[in-house]
Amino acid sequence: MKITWLGHACFLLEQDGYRVVTDPYTRVPGYPPLAVEANALYCSHEHFDHAYREGVTLVPGGESPFTVEEISAFHDEEQGAKRGEIVIRVFNAGGVRVCHVGDLGHQLSPEQAAAIGRCDVLLIPVGGTYTVDAVGAKAVCDMLRPRCVVPMHYRHAPYGLEAVGGLEDFLRLWPTGDVERLTGNSFPVTDALKSVVVPVYPA
Repeated sequence: MKITWLGHACFLLEQDGYRVVTDPYTRVPGYPPLAVEANALYCSHEHFDHAYREGVTLVPGGESPFTVEEISAFHDEEQGAKRGEIVIRVFNAGGVRVCHVGDLGHQLSPEQAAAIGRCDVLLIPVGGTYTVDAVGAKAVCDMLRPRCVVPMHYRHAPYGLEAVGGLEDFLRLWPTGDVERLTGNSFPVTDALKSVVVPVYPA
C-alpha cells in the first residue's frame, strides 16, 4: 500500500491502482484548495476541515481491494457533549491495516482498542485543542502499538489551524532514532518503516 499525506488530516491510500481518500478539508489556513481524484471517499465527521467532499472527484475504479472497519468514538473527552461523535476507520488492503482516528478527543477504551485490533499504520492527530494533544496521542500509540505512526492535524506555519499546536512536542516523546522525516508526502508501507514517519507538505 502507498500512503500520501494531502495535508491536515487528509490522506490518499492506494492499493492495486484503487484510490481511497479520507477527511478532505477546506478553509484550513495556508493550504491551497484541495483537488484530488479517488475511487472512494470517507469522512470521519462532518466538520468543514474533514468533510469537504467537493474537493474530491470520484471516478470509477472497479472492485475495491479495501475492506473498511468502523469504530464509534468522540471528538472530545465528554462523550461528544462538546464537539460530537466521530468514526474511526481501519482500512485493510494487501495485508496492511491503516487506522485513521479522525479528530479523536479522548483516550480509547479497551473495547475500542480491541475493535481496532492490529494496526500497521496509525494516522493520529497531535495538535491538541480540538483533539488529543501530543501526550494524549502518545498514550493512544502506546495502547495500540502500531508498527508505524503518522502524525496529522497540527500547525506547521503557514499551514494548519491557528489554535492547534505543532509537531515537535509529539516527536520529543520518541527516541530520535525512531523518527523518520521524509523528503516528500508519499511513502510505501514496508517493514523498513521507523516508528514515526513524518511526511513533508508540500511535496
